Amino acid sequence: MERWLHLVRGIPSLDISLFGEAGGYPLILVQSNRRQEGVPSVYLSAGIHGDEPAPVEALVQWAEESLETNASWNLTIFPCLNPWGLERNIRFDCEGRDLNRCYNSRKVPQINRQLAMMKGERYDLAACLHEDYDARGFYLYEIVSQRPHWGELLRAPLSKVIPPDDRRSIDGHAAQSGVIRRRITPSMMQGHPEAFLLHFNHSRRTFTLETPSEESLSRRIRSQKAFLTSVCKKLKEGMAISKQNG
Repeated sequence: MERWLHLVRGIPSLDISLFGEAGGYPLILVQSNRRQEGVPSVYLSAGIHGDEPAPVEALVQWAEESLETNASWNLTIFPCLNPWGLERNIRFDCEGRDLNRCYNSRKVPQINRQLAMMKGERYDLAACLHEDYDARGFYLYEIVSQRPHWGELLRAPLSKVIPPDDRRSIDGHAAQSGVIRRRITPSMMQGHPEAFLLHFNHSRRTFTLETPSEESLSRRIRSQKAFLTSVCKKLKEGMAISKQNG
């Protein structure tokens, strides 16, 4: 929190606020204080599973190194959605819930408050940062929406840090060199993950990155940062092309 506070104080276009608490821990939101037309709109989150620390550290490192460059964008950043679990290195929250299976529920106060902060927002891009103990390399979920698809293009910079997971089936989903492209419906899972909510209600493109928990922490952080840099670069290029095409 101290690092995020220090960072935001130096960027006038951003605000940091407490949108709630969970298990006695504050929940923070970093967002643009004035929404603008014609610039990229981006949603980023990390730390919904407490035993996945690399995304939380990668997100703040990336922000410290790169956020000022993108400060004119419309940004919504949830730096750590489960700080209670993070400090204890466990997946669940203080009530034993997997928060990433609760986004179609209205029984979890902290998610209700998070959704209230997102009400009416539309994002050109949403990225949820995760880790997986079973992964043999990184893998990337891309929910099918706009074309052209980006998964294969985003894979290359990540592969320079950690190889992609080479399994052809990951968590029951067809995969190709670390890219899983899914079409989803509300009935696919009883408990909806954050990415489902984003896809159905808020985002044009939705990605979930998973890095392998058994890899060194430093390489996982570097991989997560490489993804954030690459996906933001790709979004900027895509917006420029759209403007040229009218």
